[in-house]
Amino acid sequence: MTTSRRDFLKTSALASGGLLMGIALPGALQAAGSAVYAPNAWVHIAEDNTITLLSARSEMGQGVYTSMPMLIAEELNVDIKAIKVEIAPANGKLYGNPLLGGPQLTGGSTSVRDGWEKLRVGGAQVREMLISAAAARWKVDRSEIKAVNGMVLGPKGKKATYGALAADASKLPVPEKVAIKDPKDFRIVGKRTRRLDTPAKVNGTAQFGIDVKLPGMVYAALEQCPVIGGKVKSFDAIRAQSMPGVVSVVEIPDGVAVVADSWWRANMARKTLVVNWDEGPGAALNEKNMLEGIRAASKTGKALPLKAVGDADAVIAAAPKVIRAEYVSQLLSHSPLEPMNFTADFRNGKMRLIGPTQWQDGAQGTVAAAVGLKPEDVTVETTFLGGGFGRRIDLDFIVQAAQISKAVGKPVKLVWSREDDMTHDFYRPQAVNTLAAAVGADGKPTAMTYRLTSQSVTGRVFGLPAEVQDPLMIEAAVARYDIPATKHDIVKHDAGLRVGYWRSVSHALNAFANESFIDELATAAGTDPYAYRMSMLGNQPRIANVLKLAAEKAGWGKPLAAGHARGIAIMEGYDTYMAQVAEISLEGSGVKVHRVTVAADVGRMVNPDTVEAQIQSSVVFGMGAAILQEITLDKGRVQQTNFHQFQLVRMRDTPQIDIILVDSTENPGGVGEPATALVAPAIANAVATLTGKRVRKLPITGDAIKQA
Repeated sequence: MTTSRRDFLKTSALASGGLLMGIALPGALQAAGSAVYAPNAWVHIAEDNTITLLSARSEMGQGVYTSMPMLIAEELNVDIKAIKVEIAPANGKLYGNPLLGGPQLTGGSTSVRDGWEKLRVGGAQVREMLISAAAARWKVDRSEIKAVNGMVLGPKGKKATYGALAADASKLPVPEKVAIKDPKDFRIVGKRTRRLDTPAKVNGTAQFGIDVKLPGMVYAALEQCPVIGGKVKSFDAIRAQSMPGVVSVVEIPDGVAVVADSWWRANMARKTLVVNWDEGPGAALNEKNMLEGIRAASKTGKALPLKAVGDADAVIAAAPKVIRAEYVSQLLSHSPLEPMNFTADFRNGKMRLIGPTQWQDGAQGTVAAAVGLKPEDVTVETTFLGGGFGRRIDLDFIVQAAQISKAVGKPVKLVWSREDDMTHDFYRPQAVNTLAAAVGADGKPTAMTYRLTSQSVTGRVFGLPAEVQDPLMIEAAVARYDIPATKHDIVKHDAGLRVGYWRSVSHALNAFANESFIDELATAAGTDPYAYRMSMLGNQPRIANVLKLAAEKAGWGKPLAAGHARGIAIMEGYDTYMAQVAEISLEGSGVKVHRVTVAADVGRMVNPDTVEAQIQSSVVFGMGAAILQEITLDKGRVQQTNFHQFQLVRMRDTPQIDIILVDSTENPGGVGEPATALVAPAIANAVATLTGKRVRKLPITGDAIKQA
């Protein structure tokens, strides 16, 4: 700890009255090589007894508007409905995410994992301070007082609301140690709870970025180079400037913006622009030559060691039987249903930003640098996110809105079209995984080598040096199987196209390779894939348990309808242990997924209802990547422009999803992403069982099966 306990509590009067109480909780994060204390939540208790949690994490469908208040409400002994939620302003020191290294960032399935103990301790601290304030006011012993349902109750009928005691409580030192509830006493946490944000999203009062309106606001449509990274050489806007409603046409570093009194008018005028582009080196890119560059780098690039046990190379070199395989993951777009948008209002030397972002302090600092302001002169107000999946970690569209607003001197809402969004993404990178295994007489691997070659998203976003291992490339690279000798390493290779974090990040790349390869080894051994896996999980009880549960629930080994087959896959990711079984057939021109069975040990659950919903969402999201989607390029131009070319899984194609949630006493694992990573290998393994053909390159289309 680097701050005094007195500093744990900061108070300030709000316009609504009452006190804002900042809860600083045990824990530190590493920043610039030194331990820095990071307060992690703020609770406002108003005089009218309204309790508001300022959530440090953005709400993009994953349920933090409900799970975070549940943790606070449990220890404050109030009903979950008594707590209102607002997203915190940009302040990395107060709201940084220690599980991601410190930035105020929502991602990596970290929200509940980070808040699990901190918010409970914070709620208990506030509760105990309210009790102490009441004891001092009534001159009674603390043992005679309890705090329940927003009221502090004392002897002889004494009572006061939390709000009435907030001012007194704020003057007290924060207790260094507080007792938090034993899970057996939970009234709220772990119980199925309806989401607090559902009514607003149903009745239309929820504000997404695309809903924002400000007095005097104008709208912008941005013409960007069809080759990502290209720049404007010159442009002709004479016709655009004469069209109805057009306010201005301005050039910014990323292109030419048309500003008008409606977005429709702005976009129609944008279509009349004549722009001469310097397309840059990106004009030479296509996904095929990018992939060949990655393959070449896999053989010649600098390998960064990840984990080694024994001398796997030597065992493989001497083995009479060696199995080798290469697996390829494709470029993918994020394509959230709400396209990129942000509202910026520059006036009096200050910038106000309103919209959907996963990275508040990043937006603040990057915009400040881009428009020549100090970070403290930039405010960020976060709306609901109409999907994120990692795309809204990037800040390009926010910077663009700010630059346009500063240029025209008006509040501006920038809205990208679907075509803009799909052709100017930060794509999930291509990846090549190469594996080799020496197998013994029993068909089990005696040694295995594993290499992932791909782009480093972290290198682009955070400037991670090339010689430093990227922690977000190695996820799920080391599978949980008992193998005597192993060698795992990573090769970073920049294929030339900008890439970004995509839901489940490298778990999806590495799980596809690992679980497909294990199935190939089982087939070569003539062994049932489920039994083969189970025989190598002797030291992994949690993952062995979910494997058993998923297989039993799916009816593994029992007869299926003609033309159907099952595939199985397992993974640990974000401290969650999961197994999936996919039941598929071939229908029409591709794969039909009939049923996906998921068994998950996610540790303790805050809201099981949201856990199930997230798994369902992840399965559907992962299915699209597994069997439908790919981004391709021609002369640097992304060829997929809308959902007719980059298909989503429709309701008619959504399988039956059966979910088993393990009753666990372990700390919570992340749940927003792991299931996404397991769908592709489960489907690939089912296809191999059904057809005898192993598809090693995603997506698993009908053509890919024919060519396998």
